[in-house]
Amino acid sequence: MKTSDTTRPRPGAAILLTALRRNKGAMIAGTVLMSLYQAAETAFPIALGLIVEHTMRDRGLGSLGVSIGSLAVIITTVSLSWRFGMRVLQKANTTEAHRWRVRVAACGLQPVARDVDLKSGEILTVATEDADQTADIIEVVPLLISSLVAVVVASVALALADLRLGLLVIVGTVAILSVLAVMSKRIGASTREQQAKVARAGAKVADLIIGLRPLHGFGGNHAAFEAYREVSTDAKRQAITVARVNGAYAGTALALNAVLAAAVSLTAGLLAFEGRITIGELVMAVGLAQFIMEPLRLFAEMPKYVMMARASAERMALVLAARPVMTAGAGHPEPGGSLEVEGVRHGTLQGVTFSVAAGEFVAIAAYQPRAAADLASVLAVNAAPHTYGGVVRVGGREIADLSIEAVREHLLVNPYDGEIFAGTLRTNIDPAGTGRTITEAVEASMLTDVVALHREGLDHVVRDRGANLSGGQRQRLSLARALAADSEMLVLHDPTTAVDAVTEQLIARNVAKLRRGRTTLVMTSSPALLDAADRVLVLDGGVVTAEDTHRNLLAGDDAYCRAVAR
Repeated sequence: MKTSDTTRPRPGAAILLTALRRNKGAMIAGTVLMSLYQAAETAFPIALGLIVEHTMRDRGLGSLGVSIGSLAVIITTVSLSWRFGMRVLQKANTTEAHRWRVRVAACGLQPVARDVDLKSGEILTVATEDADQTADIIEVVPLLISSLVAVVVASVALALADLRLGLLVIVGTVAILSVLAVMSKRIGASTREQQAKVARAGAKVADLIIGLRPLHGFGGNHAAFEAYREVSTDAKRQAITVARVNGAYAGTALALNAVLAAAVSLTAGLLAFEGRITIGELVMAVGLAQFIMEPLRLFAEMPKYVMMARASAERMALVLAARPVMTAGAGHPEPGGSLEVEGVRHGTLQGVTFSVAAGEFVAIAAYQPRAAADLASVLAVNAAPHTYGGVVRVGGREIADLSIEAVREHLLVNPYDGEIFAGTLRTNIDPAGTGRTITEAVEASMLTDVVALHREGLDHVVRDRGANLSGGQRQRLSLARALAADSEMLVLHDPTTAVDAVTEQLIARNVAKLRRGRTTLVMTSSPALLDAADRVLVLDGGVVTAEDTHRNLLAGDDAYCRAVAR
């Protein structure tokens, strides 16, 4: 029998339960210590009442010494239990937040993308703010229980003095929590909306930073800034709404707590006036009425933090519970095999068929740049096999039957807009720190002048997105990274568009030499790279229309000559 949507556990709740189960030991220890803290805090006004009561009967120094000693024990217990209790809980909170950040980041970095309607900037917010707020549940539950302990201890102590005082605290607490439970739902809904809008603003600014250079190029930066301002303003308005709701919640909680404290104090005063309780019990009741406001405040605030943690957990579930866009196989390609593309139809591709033999250097001259991008997407498995027609085989096996990790270990596709990371030249060329061909890759990509230009050499610092490098330097750094990987099959997409003709000629010669005996496919319009290839495929109108050496095509194909001659 199928489980209905109404009874199936929600992913956000499952995430919170996982966090609670995983930190059960720390939460038990923290709950015991924080309950001890609250009990000791509650014991302080009770002790004062007892001291007053006994002092009035026995005015000796011995009673005074016992009283001072009792207060010292209570104060020490309060101090140490709070210190160690919060240390345990905050350590568990921080560790749990780290675990969820890593989980979300791992999902974003998986070779198979997940079907989630979030931009990278939004996923960044989920991996930081939402992970932290979800982990707060580890502190919320012990604080909630310890606050309840304080209320129970206070109620029992007051009930022993007079049953009506104890009942007043219990009834008042239930009434306050009932009112605040209704208000906390509004906080949860408003917080979810705020988190979504802040995440969208983060995604917008991430897109803006990525496209800043081209935006400046055609004067579109002002329009982009205005678009971001609009999204950010929307997030600001929602933040103000959440602040108003939180303010109303906090104000209502404080007012209701004050009303309860006043009611307890006035009732105790009336009972003392009527002689139903002693002076010592009156001191205790007034002290507890003042003290109980703090645990009641914590007790009242906890539902709000629970709703915030639940909202953040639901957003994390969008990433963690999202299904992969494709189901990869588990096979591995045969080493030293060929690359075969048969009848592929995807985007602008209208049935592309070609093969690259093992160890061959082949170039593709795409007359329409979009076609090269679509082909690169298919070969990089950015497009799932079920989303396009035709077949791609790597090492004699269809990509659909291979694991993504195996495909990418065997076949590396270096995009034309390869990302540059903050770090050094060395960490950009060899991120894993395992490369053995860094020197050869640097020389082949003509990055030697950049390395020689700086005293630190390969350890020269690179800023985020390569902000301190020119366009040509960034492109050569990306090419060096692809060559240093020394993969069995390498696909390069427009690797030299930002370098001068002389450098391009040297790179073409070096790449052909370095990749000799390795399968290489270059999609380019560079005459130097086309000439270095064993053969050239012409991609026009989404199909391969011609195939020959670069020089033969130049001599016999006018369209090719016009497309690639510079």
